[in-house]
Amino acid sequence: MKRFGLVLLAVMALVVAARPASAQSIRWGLGAGVLMPMSDYSDVDKMGFVGALGGTYNLPTGLGIRADVSYGTTSEADGIPAHTTKILGGMASLVYQFGAAGPKPYVTGGLGFTNVKVDDAGSTEFTYALGAGVSFPLGTGGNRLFAESRYTTVSGDGGSLKYVPIVVGISFGK
Repeated sequence: MKRFGLVLLAVMALVVAARPASAQSIRWGLGAGVLMPMSDYSDVDKMGFVGALGGTYNLPTGLGIRADVSYGTTSEADGIPAHTTKILGGMASLVYQFGAAGPKPYVTGGLGFTNVKVDDAGSTEFTYALGAGVSFPLGTGGNRLFAESRYTTVSGDGGSLKYVPIVVGISFGK
C-alpha cells in the first residue's frame, strides 16, 4: 500500500508540473458521506461512513484525470458476530464533465487498489469503479459543491466486495 501511495503522489506531482497556463485547471476537493454495502457485503455489514480527498486535472475538452484517496468503515449487521470493516483505497480515474457553466454533471471511471481490513485481518486488492455526480458553483470564487456516487468493486481471491459510497463535498480551484 505504501508503494501505491508513492506512485499516486508522483502522478499528482507530474500533473502539477506539466500544467501550462491555458484553460486547463486543477481542482482539489474533500468530501464525506455514507458507504452502502452491496451484494453479499450487505448481508454481513450495515451502512457506514466514508471520507475522501482528491485532485482533478481538467483539460479544456471537459475530460479530467483524477487521483483520490478514500477511507470508509462499516460494522456488522444485526445477528452477525461483532466486527468492524475498514476500507482504505486510492484510485486514478477519468472524469468527463458536461456543460461549461452553472451546474456540471459528470461521469467517472477508475482503477486503483484498496486495503480491506476486517478486525485485524486485511489484504490489499485491485479495485475498479464507475460513477456519476454533479457540481454546483458556490459564489464567484471558483469553489463548487459536489455530490457523487460510484459503484465500486474490490476484487479478491475469496470473491469481490461491492459497495456504493455517496459523497457530498466541496472542491477548490479554477
